[in-house]
Amino acid sequence: MENIIKEFRSIPTTCISDAMDGLNNLHPTIKPLKEEYKLAGRAFTVKVPVGENLSVLKAISEAKPGDILVVDAKGDQYRAIAGDFVVGMAQTLGIGGLVVDGVIRDIVGIKALNFPVFSRGTTVAASGKAGVGEVNVPISCGGVPVNPGDIIVGDADGVVVIPQAKEQQILDDSLEKMKKDESREKNISGNPEAIRKHLEQLLSK
Repeated sequence: MENIIKEFRSIPTTCISDAMDGLNNLHPTIKPLKEEYKLAGRAFTVKVPVGENLSVLKAISEAKPGDILVVDAKGDQYRAIAGDFVVGMAQTLGIGGLVVDGVIRDIVGIKALNFPVFSRGTTVAASGKAGVGEVNVPISCGGVPVNPGDIIVGDADGVVVIPQAKEQQILDDSLEKMKKDESREKNISGNPEAIRKHLEQLLSK
């Protein structure tokens, strides 16, 4: 795993979001199937029409270990782009996680894999295999532009996209925000007087 990805993995998505002024968060309905899931890696993008998933299989076969599959399924919540068998193949081949602007199925089986999947939810209907999607192209996922190679970070609060061209600056800003949050927590937590002073400062702005 690249060092920069390791560093991003240790930072809450809330701090990364703050470092980008809240502009690169996926739609808040895209959440992990389990709260403890975390992911961080380079985006391998997939664009599919509603109800098609052959391109997802193509992406699984072409992505590098550690890549995050980011699927633009147009937010469709009727047909799943993957079930536990497909997700299991991705896990076995070393994919780092799956982020879907759409839904999955076989939720019990997928949870048993302990593989980080972030989606809008689950359904019972499968997708077809028309083969008319695209992989490794610019997409929109959850209302945010995603380019191949962008860094994707996800945790219980949601998913953020870090544009590749700005990743070092965003990392530096995110680390600074995290340190400020930790210092604030240390200095005022459980201290009524410190909390009152902090509130006064905020309200006087």
